[in-house]
Amino acid sequence: MGYSGSGKSTLAIKLANHFGLKCLHLDNVQFYGDWQERDKQEQQNIVKRFLDEHEDWVIDGNYLDIAPERFSLSDITIFLGYNRFYCYRMCLARYHKNRGQSRLSCPCIEKFDSEFRQWLLIKGRTKARRIKLFERFNQCPGTKYYFKNVRELRKFLLSLEIK
Repeated sequence: MGYSGSGKSTLAIKLANHFGLKCLHLDNVQFYGDWQERDKQEQQNIVKRFLDEHEDWVIDGNYLDIAPERFSLSDITIFLGYNRFYCYRMCLARYHKNRGQSRLSCPCIEKFDSEFRQWLLIKGRTKARRIKLFERFNQCPGTKYYFKNVRELRKFLLSLEIK
């Protein structure tokens, strides 16, 4: 879990590769084509099928309404709570790196338009949204990790011998 641009997808790939787990990126579930959104029922079905087919997994993304039972099935939950300006810079860098193409964790052509910038800096950080994210995070069973910055995450990954 975490804010847009915090590195959820990158972390999910690292963890999945290191531990030999299947990985599901929820941006791939939410979107298709040119930033078109799948029907909610179709999204639910994709995630439920993934959970049924894999006992051990990594799922990256928030999307609190998509198959919420996945949170109760999580053994370890990680929240990347980086500040909005760091996330903005990371999304801008991602845009420049992937301009004109899609990436593994999202099937749509990369964009960095005014709507997304508003989401990064304001709409994705409202008090109500933060409360919902932290409520869901705190309801997760098992071990929970909250990282305020990249330095904390790197220290954690080094302890697991993940580079």
